[in-house]
Amino acid sequence: MTRNDVASLEGKVAIVTGGARNIGRAIVERLATAGASVMVNFGPGTQDEAQELASTLTQKGRSVGIVAGDLSEPETAGAIFDRTLEMWGRADILVNNGAITGPRAKISQLSTAHFDEIFAVNARGVFLMMQQAMAKLSDNGRIVSIASSTTLYPQPDLGVYAASKAAVKALSEVFALEAGQRGITVNTVMPGPVVPGIFDAAPPARQKAIQQASPFGRLGTPADIADIVAFLASEESRWITGQHILANGGSQR
Repeated sequence: MTRNDVASLEGKVAIVTGGARNIGRAIVERLATAGASVMVNFGPGTQDEAQELASTLTQKGRSVGIVAGDLSEPETAGAIFDRTLEMWGRADILVNNGAITGPRAKISQLSTAHFDEIFAVNARGVFLMMQQAMAKLSDNGRIVSIASSTTLYPQPDLGVYAASKAAVKALSEVFALEAGQRGITVNTVMPGPVVPGIFDAAPPARQKAIQQASPFGRLGTPADIADIVAFLASEESRWITGQHILANGGSQR
């Protein structure tokens, strides 16, 4: 049995938002390797990375498309789905990965503009993608949204980011009930500190402390998260919905 036999996605079509780098890129690579055709949404400043990713996977015989779109813009969600349907005629899997961290600062130091910007991408963006999914995702489809362990283990400089990810969890719980009538499963993955990723900016001492808090003695990698997403996107996950999977290597912080 090969690694991909466990979660084969042959014949499936996936959408991954924010798929050009870090966790998003790993998810795109993992789903494509499992046999899915993948539409990669990329946001501002990541076009070159998205094009390079698509080119690399295409050269390996994978079917990959890219579509630009700022998730905070109301028309982006529809454009992503429409481009996917135009290319492949269907969409079976939605991975809501696109997000922004915003300034790493205390709540008292952030402006309402910062709050609105973070929620517009991280929470409203997922809300809009879910609305499109209800109309355009195939029956028995899969929705996986990337939340964060910061919703369980607060970080003093990521308060609004954590709140936006808590909103993603709440939306997912409710949408699991609504979409279940069509056989669609809806789950979230809550990564702990992953490198490369937003944790790159943490001071070395903090990175070391988090690393030592895991019984595995290391930080997470994008591939660690991508493997979980691939399972939740597969047929084998059909009896799992409305759940939040904490993926932090057993860390208690």
